[in-house]
Amino acid sequence: MGQEDGKKWAAAAHSQPTIPKSDRLLAPALGRRMACWLYEGILLFAVAFFAGYLFSTLSQTRNALDNRHALQAFLFVVFGLYFTWFWSKGQTLAMKTWHIRVVDRAGKPLTQGRALLRYVLSWLWFLPPLAAIAPFHLSGGETAVLMLGWVAVWALLSRFHPQQQFWHDALAGTRLVHWQPPLQK
Repeated sequence: MGQEDGKKWAAAAHSQPTIPKSDRLLAPALGRRMACWLYEGILLFAVAFFAGYLFSTLSQTRNALDNRHALQAFLFVVFGLYFTWFWSKGQTLAMKTWHIRVVDRAGKPLTQGRALLRYVLSWLWFLPPLAAIAPFHLSGGETAVLMLGWVAVWALLSRFHPQQQFWHDALAGTRLVHWQPPLQK
């Protein structure tokens, strides 16, 4: 093997395969997206803890039931800022861990406006069961079953989307895609 052949072989071994654009925009497997979703919930616990501590300190709330609705509104805004910021950058920490990125329909990064729209529409994960639960005085266990049941249904409905995307992503004009960071040399 000549020196020229060796250079061609080395270049081919180190080059990234060209992935057709349509393949780059495919949704990650549902199990991976749901694992990311669960990890995001764990991380949001910390965000909610610090935001709740800040709220209770600033509002001088002594009892957990005092200012409950104001705290919920505050957390809604804090979560909105968290997700809008990170989604406009491409991914949250949980999404980085699971190699998932959020992009628009064309595969470009989200604007902050589109990220905010995605945040508002992502409440479809929770609003239908919350609306169904509201008129009834259900126990914590019954509420948990309804919430988890709806989350499972909402996740499985992505199977009926042509690109396997969640329906709030389809409505927001966004999509979740597999994203592997480039290798460092």
